[in-house]
Amino acid sequence: MQAPVVFMNTSTERKTGREAQVSNITAAKAVADIIRTCLGPKAMLKMLLDPMGGIVLTNDGHAILREIDVSHPAAKSMIELSRTQDEEVGDGTTSVIILAGEILAQTFQYIEKKNIHPVIIIQALKQALSDALDTIHEISKPIDIDNESAMIKLISASIGTKYIAKWSDKMCQLALKAVKTVSVNEDDHKEIDIKRYVRVEKIPGGEVEDCEVLDGVILNKDITHPKMRRHIENPRVMLLDCPLEYKKGESQTDIEITNEDDWNKILQIEEEQVKLICDQILELKPDLVITEKGVSDLAQHYLLKGGVTALRRVKKSDNNRIARATGATIVNRVEDLRESDIGTRCGLFKVELIGDEYFSCLVKCKDPQACTVLLRGPSKDVLNEIERNLQDAMAVTRNVLFEPSLSPGGGATEMAVAVKLSEKAKYIEGITQLPYKAVADAMEVIARTLIQNAGGNPIRVVSQLRAKHATGAYTFGIDGETGKVVDMKEYGIWEPEVIKQQSIKTAIESACLLLRVDDIVSGVRRGGN
Repeated sequence: MQAPVVFMNTSTERKTGREAQVSNITAAKAVADIIRTCLGPKAMLKMLLDPMGGIVLTNDGHAILREIDVSHPAAKSMIELSRTQDEEVGDGTTSVIILAGEILAQTFQYIEKKNIHPVIIIQALKQALSDALDTIHEISKPIDIDNESAMIKLISASIGTKYIAKWSDKMCQLALKAVKTVSVNEDDHKEIDIKRYVRVEKIPGGEVEDCEVLDGVILNKDITHPKMRRHIENPRVMLLDCPLEYKKGESQTDIEITNEDDWNKILQIEEEQVKLICDQILELKPDLVITEKGVSDLAQHYLLKGGVTALRRVKKSDNNRIARATGATIVNRVEDLRESDIGTRCGLFKVELIGDEYFSCLVKCKDPQACTVLLRGPSKDVLNEIERNLQDAMAVTRNVLFEPSLSPGGGATEMAVAVKLSEKAKYIEGITQLPYKAVADAMEVIARTLIQNAGGNPIRVVSQLRAKHATGAYTFGIDGETGKVVDMKEYGIWEPEVIKQQSIKTAIESACLLLRVDDIVSGVRRGGN
């Protein structure tokens, strides 16, 4: 095998200096143009075909960019942006791409026509970022996180542009309940782990109105033996991470038997061992035993005689959720079991048929700290889209619980930043003023895109909005339904301040990164193998 050789020739494989910057900016603008129509309540859907022939219908910027296949390195970098935004704050993935594309487009003219060095432009962008973050903080207002109606109004703003907007109230309540359930305060330290402790179970069939948050965990499992109890109130729950089977050899174990009696003896030892394991379990009088490994037929027999219901081969992540919801401790060896390992916080265990499958439910838990969101809907595509939107709503709720501060939505925050930066640009001396002003112009793109997607006249409406902001009315933004200028305070569209700050940070930082590139070199293999 020959190592990959980086070769440099004057063909299309290598782009240097100005050509590389033009290429990067063009690619970034192309990515931004793809999802520009996905912003706002009048957003269009994209139909994506995956390599396996399946389709995804969504207007979620992150979901779209995750599915599309691009080869240009700058376009890949832009797609990485939406992933960063999604990981950090969970919302604003479309806005961040549109902003980054517009900032690059606005600064591009100064590289091409005015021949300003990229380092000077980057310096101006960094200064603009610092001023923009200060402006966002100035126009933001605190929120009382215990006021449920205000919280629901806030969450509805994040999903008002999504597919589930028609069930907005229902979904907002689900998101708020789920996040509050898994929120834990310990020694002035707040922990809200949505990924690990909120499980979304999608079951086709039923109405979207039937969706609910269960105060506990449901598993797509049936009991191991048909005669075991399917309905237990206040069960004593035991969680195991070991098999309830005869012990196998650690490595490949071969036993050669020449005598028939020895064979019977081995079987007898195995039976005794399984009985010993079951006796140790039954000593603690559990009602429900859940293990991540297998349960042999003989173990099922002994557990059934002891009046115990067993579930086997439960996923590790589900077992962790059950431990958190019921107060049980996951034990790796049956010998180590103690009374304190038994979970007693669960109010009800039941096995029920939901849709076409049987589910084991551990519900009515006291202070569960883990929950399951049960989603019902007409088809898998609809359920997948509802889940994506619900994850955004939960991320927004989580952000607000961590930092209870809100900025006006509908492009109002970006417009306020644009107006503030335009004013400050007048006092900047030298050539840095031009790219600094370019950031101010780029910030207007969110309001402009909302107007375009609502079918309005962007030039006239943006001028009206700019005039409002020039008089200090920073809460005015765009009504995404009609494309008109409205006061966000009355209209009730607010977004968490962290989302606004993160999207501007990510957009400007990535623009700086792409402007700093002055060479694209392809590393290819020379020769056959």
